[in-house]
Amino acid sequence: MATSAPRTTIVLVGHGMVGQHFLEALAGNGVTRRARVVVLCEEPRPAYDRVHLTSYFSEGVRPAELSLVEAGFLAGHGIELHLGDPALSVDRVSRTVTARSGLTVRYDTLVLATGSSPFVPPVPGRDATGCFVYRTIEDVLAIEAYAKGARTGTVVGGGLLGLEAAGALRGLGLDTHVVEFAPRLMPVQVDEGGGEALRRAVERLGVRVHTGVGTREIVLGPGGRVAGMDLSDGTRLATDMVVFSAGVRPRDDLARACGLPVGDRGGVVVDASCRTADPAVFAIGECAQAADGRVYGLVAPGNAMAETAARTIAGGQAAFTGADLSTSLKLLGVGVASFGDAHGGTEGCLDVRYADAGAGIYRKLVVGADGTLLGGVLVGDVESYGVLRPLTGTVPPVAPGQLVLPAGAGGAVSLGPAALPDEAVVCGCHHVTKGAIRGAVDGPTTLADVKGRTKAGTGCGSCVRVVGHLVDAELAAHGVTVDKGLCRCFARTRAELYEIVLALRITSYRELLDRHGREEARGGEGCEVCKPAVASLLASLAPAIGAPVHVLDGEQAALQDTNDHFLANMQKNGSYSVVPRVPGGEITPEKLIVIGEVARDFGLYTKITGGQRIDLFGARVEQLPLIWRRLVDAGFESGHAYGKALRTVKSCVGQSWCRYGVQDSVRMAIDLELRYRGLRSPHKLKSGVSGCARECAEARSKDFGVIATATGWNLYVGGNGGATPRHADLLAQDLSDTGLVRLIDRFLMFYIRTADRLERTSTWLERLPGGLGHVRDVVVHDALGICGELEALMASHVAGYRDEWADTLGAPERLRRFVSFVNAPGTPDPTVRFVAERDQIRPEPPLLTLQETVTV
Repeated sequence: MATSAPRTTIVLVGHGMVGQHFLEALAGNGVTRRARVVVLCEEPRPAYDRVHLTSYFSEGVRPAELSLVEAGFLAGHGIELHLGDPALSVDRVSRTVTARSGLTVRYDTLVLATGSSPFVPPVPGRDATGCFVYRTIEDVLAIEAYAKGARTGTVVGGGLLGLEAAGALRGLGLDTHVVEFAPRLMPVQVDEGGGEALRRAVERLGVRVHTGVGTREIVLGPGGRVAGMDLSDGTRLATDMVVFSAGVRPRDDLARACGLPVGDRGGVVVDASCRTADPAVFAIGECAQAADGRVYGLVAPGNAMAETAARTIAGGQAAFTGADLSTSLKLLGVGVASFGDAHGGTEGCLDVRYADAGAGIYRKLVVGADGTLLGGVLVGDVESYGVLRPLTGTVPPVAPGQLVLPAGAGGAVSLGPAALPDEAVVCGCHHVTKGAIRGAVDGPTTLADVKGRTKAGTGCGSCVRVVGHLVDAELAAHGVTVDKGLCRCFARTRAELYEIVLALRITSYRELLDRHGREEARGGEGCEVCKPAVASLLASLAPAIGAPVHVLDGEQAALQDTNDHFLANMQKNGSYSVVPRVPGGEITPEKLIVIGEVARDFGLYTKITGGQRIDLFGARVEQLPLIWRRLVDAGFESGHAYGKALRTVKSCVGQSWCRYGVQDSVRMAIDLELRYRGLRSPHKLKSGVSGCARECAEARSKDFGVIATATGWNLYVGGNGGATPRHADLLAQDLSDTGLVRLIDRFLMFYIRTADRLERTSTWLERLPGGLGHVRDVVVHDALGICGELEALMASHVAGYRDEWADTLGAPERLRRFVSFVNAPGTPDPTVRFVAERDQIRPEPPLLTLQETVTV
């Protein structure tokens, strides 16, 4: 009787990003069906996205949301994962690995994916209380906890991770310093010009940068806690905590202990198949020194090594011969990208540069003598990275002088993905070419389908937009109609629905859905996509078409999302924020006192924002009408922080106080904010007015920004400081007050009329055929003959404006929704007490907890 061969055992030591990619590659090669796979993981959680750690602070992303392990993946492939149980020793003779728990596993194949450890400079005081590294989720949680009692934080290291750490400290509300020994920030990735542009952009955000100096000693205070830092130039920084992010070192201690060769500067030595000197042992990722003698510290090379090892273990032929070291990140809100021969090391190469110091933009392309694009550095504007990086190694179809221009000025973005050759690598993280993406489009295909089939766009995410364009183009080439409909309920786009609502004077969602929805959706309840989108359309056009103006009236109330439903922004702990409007940042002492008294009486956390407002955080839903009653009585109105509407118009002090000011920027900011307040739009709108070219109001990072000149005003449009920062483009210059307002009226109504759902002005401007030139033709030169209509629509909005909170307080039926418990709509249940979790200034979720008092 024949017996089946015993299953081989593969042991993976380490379960980080590269380790998880290795497991996925094993499964993809069919190895998990015939082998036992055991994973020893040091951390208490499965693999997660370490690249986006800072999103915990900047976007409120919870640790569980960073997980890279799909539900059911491990169990579905029979993978045994041991969390919090790192490998302590390897016996290559008996082929066993022993973990901290005492677990001993015999292996046929061992794969080391132990990653790297942070380098902490050997300075006195480095072990003091208040010193941290920035590497894991546990590091992040520890930093967050310690920061509650701190005011100032300092990061040692100005590279990628250092600026990520600085972003985390700034997100925690700390005064932040960055100390970098090199003469510029990010010395490995960017050149001198890029480093200077990055420094200016970072310092504008309030982070103080110290370059060309080292850390001499950590100064200790009472209890051995960090109290300061002495620098090599004799400067002493007062700081409450220090985060070391001065590079990493390969974690090759297991390999050293069991006698495997390591490189002179660390890293387990491997060959092209990622196999060590022991044929049964592989090493991948940051713990390995590749065959070219390099230790790669980026995700894309680590993934390539993981795929090489998995294919070799599966019995195939594979070789890792190096990898693309391109990076594109947003650090402290500033876009930074580097690709190819960024420093111009190729003989005979030439640099083509574009710099706008005022806008914080620096772009350099390195071009060979034959016109081949060799690499580049982008700071401040990285929109074209997705096209430029894949073009590296080719002769682009346009001149380098055009390619180097920023978005909106005819740069590489205008080429589009169609300009890429099929062999161009679009996704560097998973080495997916344009040809592979095109090949993954089979019949009706979505972007999600292609991402699942190719892994493109599932790494750092910088290529998602390009992948989406390629999918749409390929579908069109196959004759497949790309569904541009708003959602499953409407086959029309948002812009088309706008025209229908305006032309037919449709005043309700139900009427629009039943008359113009998809056949299968008519008579239904709609969906979470179209209901708030249509609600926004109806609110934008309400005065012109006679629809209910107030968002909480009738059918409108049922269409709103959570924020609009309660006229307040829900925070991550379930409480709400209160944001009264302060036009132009100008406020009286009496109003300041009222805000202070409200914050004190309701126990709210207060913060002065970058938009010149005072935000009040921590209000319970039933407290909102009580808070707003006091604010409205004091003359305040809604700041619309909860709505897709105008948020704020920031201002410098202008010529009234500043010796450089050439126009009254405060007056103009107030006029604009009062004119456009309450204007509902596809996405939030922000503006700024600067009284001179020094640009203290940062107007060019706004959806529409105004900068004073000696003879009038310059109008910039299409900027934002959101997930993809973009500087605004000059639409018109030297405008009079009347001319400025007229153009802004037209621009905003044209945007509202034609933009997609949740599309910022920056994305809309780049998507529009003709871009800025088309917008200028329409709103300046009236090429479509619609300017009169656009102005009339804005005039109807201005005439019909009413403060939403003032109207809500006067309507009992609207106030009924403001209750924490639907079964106790009156006075809060006395058996339930809301207890402040702690007495710190900076809140941490949950700010409020429910404590039940049970009477026996």
